[in-house]
Amino acid sequence: MTARSTLLLIVPANNNKHIEMWTAPLAEMAPDLIVKVHGRDDYDPKSIDYALTFRPPAGLLATFPNLRVVFSLGAGVEAIIADQDYPRHVPLTRFVDHTLSRDMAQYCVMQTLIHYRRQRAFDALQRQHKWRQNYLTRPANETRVGILGLGEIGTVIAEKLRDLDFAMAGWSRTAKSVRGVESFAGSDQLQPFLARSDIVICVLPLTPDTRHILNRTTFAMLPKEAFVINVARGGHINEEDLIAALDSGHLSGAALDVFETEPLPENSPIWDHPKIAVTPHIAAISDPRAMAKVAVDGIVAYESGRPLENVVDFARGY
Repeated sequence: MTARSTLLLIVPANNNKHIEMWTAPLAEMAPDLIVKVHGRDDYDPKSIDYALTFRPPAGLLATFPNLRVVFSLGAGVEAIIADQDYPRHVPLTRFVDHTLSRDMAQYCVMQTLIHYRRQRAFDALQRQHKWRQNYLTRPANETRVGILGLGEIGTVIAEKLRDLDFAMAGWSRTAKSVRGVESFAGSDQLQPFLARSDIVICVLPLTPDTRHILNRTTFAMLPKEAFVINVARGGHINEEDLIAALDSGHLSGAALDVFETEPLPENSPIWDHPKIAVTPHIAAISDPRAMAKVAVDGIVAYESGRPLENVVDFARGY
């Protein structure tokens, strides 16, 4: 890597007290790289070659005239590309890590099985000291699970559930080929995809086209008593419409790990809704060492003239 290259680490202010979890692996993996922390260290904007960030302040990245690459600290990049002043000539890369995909798949498999095996009903019976064995389920191969977003993470989830014999399908912008997973693609195929999904799992990137993709209209396209799992972004679901669909009985339940406002406000009706399972955005926690390695490998690739991996297409939004 170029001598005296400088990387600026930009994280939300409430994470600064844990900054060593990023700076320590960066120092270990790239001892020649100068690492500055925004909000902690003094630096000359002209000296910044690279940025490693998640939700940077609007307009900040445009102040670095020699910026070469921006590396995202998370799988989602919507908070970065929403910045109208982002220097579009500077490539932005997404964080892609197999461990993150695996952990996300574990969460989705868990929530799918809890719903499919009626575990919450048995939990309620246990609290009532009641012994009942009349909660029968249909075979897994007759239970249709649909993955909204058949990218890297969605494909791992689909493969895990396929191997548990669920009837799998995926919907994406373009057609995909995954063994044992029926492919639906494009806006014309969203309705038939939803109509065959008893359980729908959202792992889409959040873009203007996918914001509130799960709403009153699309909930009505799902079969009666369908179940919704969202591990992507809170902006994918219209929360008022979700509650209305649950209260009407059209949907049987939901498991939500992400919300329009995070942390979820104390007065949100979601907390106490009997048909919603809430977790605090923990489906998959990115490993700081893996993030550091992606950034270091990206810098080495860029300075060696090799193509960067997982470059964001600003037109698509991911």
